[in-house]
Amino acid sequence: MAFDSFNIRHKFHIQLQFQTLSSDGILFYTAQHLSPRSGDFLSISLASGYVQLRYNLGDRTVILQTFQNVLISNNTWYLIKAGRVGNEGYLDLSGINITQKASSGMTALDVCTDFYVGGVSSLNLVNPMAIQNEPTGFTGCIREILVNGRELKLTENGAKHGSNVGDCDGTLCGYRVCKNNGKCKVENSGFSCLCPKNWMGKICEQSTYCSHNKCLHGGICMPNPVSFSYTCACRVGWSGFWCEKQVSFFTAKFTGNSYIRYVDPHYKTRDLRFTRISFNFTTTHMDGLLVWLGKAEDEDNDFLAAGLEDGMLKVVVNLGERIAIPLIHQSKSLCCRKWHFVTIVQNKTLIKVYFDEELVLLEDLDPGRKYTLLNYEGICYFGGFGLDRRVSIATSDLFRQELRGKMKDVALFEDSKKVMLIKGEGYNVYSGDKD
Repeated sequence: MAFDSFNIRHKFHIQLQFQTLSSDGILFYTAQHLSPRSGDFLSISLASGYVQLRYNLGDRTVILQTFQNVLISNNTWYLIKAGRVGNEGYLDLSGINITQKASSGMTALDVCTDFYVGGVSSLNLVNPMAIQNEPTGFTGCIREILVNGRELKLTENGAKHGSNVGDCDGTLCGYRVCKNNGKCKVENSGFSCLCPKNWMGKICEQSTYCSHNKCLHGGICMPNPVSFSYTCACRVGWSGFWCEKQVSFFTAKFTGNSYIRYVDPHYKTRDLRFTRISFNFTTTHMDGLLVWLGKAEDEDNDFLAAGLEDGMLKVVVNLGERIAIPLIHQSKSLCCRKWHFVTIVQNKTLIKVYFDEELVLLEDLDPGRKYTLLNYEGICYFGGFGLDRRVSIATSDLFRQELRGKMKDVALFEDSKKVMLIKGEGYNVYSGDKD
């Protein structure tokens, strides 16, 4: 099976489960080119019954092999966790771990091929250094593959293409067909799910608390088992218990499970060598994300971000190659409830941060000027990233929490008009104009 690849240049983490009927076979493979002279590559394979992780970043091939071999059996499932950060690697089979320590040399993995699972479209195009024995496809079952937290859907529609792949157990009751610990039962007409308490629906996907919810205007039902009830997460511009009240505001109030995603309508006309954002904020907590300019989809997306860490202002920038060392304004705690004005200016690789009209941070991220544009794709996040997307995960712990506080007077570049936060997409953002 082949899947569209995505950026794994600086880090790669994979988790997959398998059971095998052969002692050799490719479990996962990707490379710079689909050729025996592939350039960079990364592979996970079975070699004489042992699991191997191999990768080449351009200078040498690193090989990690499990201490224990696997049983050739159709009823024993194994869990692999493997990956690399820079040139430091690890391989874990069912809880037993082996590591490769960091060393000098290349640290980035450049791949352009698809992500291949269970084999490659033409085995003679596999780099011979990527496997120990003759390249061969995997024989057995694979389930639940996660790459950098993203699931590769092992279905006919989920894969880009493939061949000679069938259903593992021969029934419609595949792995985790039923959600929320539901039990799958094969029936003549297909399958059914026996749902645990408080869940319902064909695959146990719906909370019983939300079965007759009254959330209005695009509000999302959030089950609350503790109170045997639910709450409504209201879209920006609506409030009330059922999101029944239309609201307008200039000051946005964030409650810790709030966010706004704003698309800059003027992005295509911006000079991305010179970015500027300013805003007023007040907060009730010591940590929280204020703003993130950038898509925030994978590790190499350009971004400019600001937030609070231990009560101090923190600014982080990535202009394309790597995340620069975070800039932290060593001030007295900015918490709580006092309004502060922040301006961040990017002039190519020079970053200036003004706090309450005073220049407090000045740093040239790359005097060599290799990357000078902030390609933020016109996407601006305020306060968080989504109801089911934690800030700590989305930012790889650059910021730890969602914002609890208020923001207003947001301005991009030299625009005379302020950003209308209420025009953005998001949830659980309320009016902070009066209180």
